[in-house]
Amino acid sequence: MSLVNHQILLASRPAAEPTPENFKLVEAPVPTAEQLAEGQVLVRHHYLSLDPYMRGRMSDSKSYAEPQPLDAVMIGGTVGEVVASKHPRFDVGDAVVCMGGWQEYSLIDASQRGAITKVDTRQIPLSAYLGAVGMPGVTGWYGLVKIIAPKAGETVVVSAASGAVGSVVGQLAKARGCRVVGIAGGPEKCRYVTEELGFDACLDHKALTDLRSFSAALRDAAPQGIDGCFENVGGVGLDAVMLRMNAFGRIAFCGMIAGYSGQPIPMANPSLILISRLKLQGFIVSEHPEVWPEAMQELGGMVATGRMKFRESVAEGIASAPEAFLGLLKGKNFGKQLVKLV
Repeated sequence: MSLVNHQILLASRPAAEPTPENFKLVEAPVPTAEQLAEGQVLVRHHYLSLDPYMRGRMSDSKSYAEPQPLDAVMIGGTVGEVVASKHPRFDVGDAVVCMGGWQEYSLIDASQRGAITKVDTRQIPLSAYLGAVGMPGVTGWYGLVKIIAPKAGETVVVSAASGAVGSVVGQLAKARGCRVVGIAGGPEKCRYVTEELGFDACLDHKALTDLRSFSAALRDAAPQGIDGCFENVGGVGLDAVMLRMNAFGRIAFCGMIAGYSGQPIPMANPSLILISRLKLQGFIVSEHPEVWPEAMQELGGMVATGRMKFRESVAEGIASAPEAFLGLLKGKNFGKQLVKLV
């Protein structure tokens, strides 16, 4: 009996906030081992990664990457198991990470550089290669180490601190001797950030809705000012951080989730960039493949030894991916958002 591959396609582009109607669940046949061409590998996905960057790819406006094509499988990172192979470096049963997309199986050209990577699950859980030891972890590592470049004793602020990227940034900064202040949504997430991840303080942005209250809370949490900021959100939180930045402070722009539905995100006082001689830099981690070995070595070592903690929100089944993704954009997830496919 032939296997069926369940897939989620992008059916339409969202006009504002995405809705379930923008996605479509379809079926396709899974190729047999005999149908594979030389160099191809068939992967059965165990987990699908859901990430905020996918929202930008759903639109056809100018961005750093090509838009997600309509009526095609949604882009996304996956981890899974090789179930058929015609490539000498990959055997049936190998655990792998690839950009398999929102589907249960994918056919990968393993001869293409970087298309698929074998991973070791003896000390690191397979799912972690989509989070702390994957793209989110390396994203956090790059922004902190290469842009903020903190020194021991400095203060670093991290927005979306309980998420897959922010949680890594804060723990890396603590390991470098920094005071770390997180920003997260709700008391439960803030408790997790301080009590489990070890941040020195965490501000609940849901309770700090105006610039005055946000600034006052940051003044208490960062009495020596702020030297580095890892920015995932934008909006009033960023404006408050700007007011507290020390001279020659560094801000790494990783994401602006406050504007992912197309709304503008004005900056209240851009003159502070000049007044405080700030360095503001956006980055896309896929443009920096040279750092991956160094980053993965540190991240993998910390996860394997329990020095890097992480949390996962797991939706069940490919059909749950659209609702889980929409929840991610509204902050309903806790930690890394995954979809379990087996």
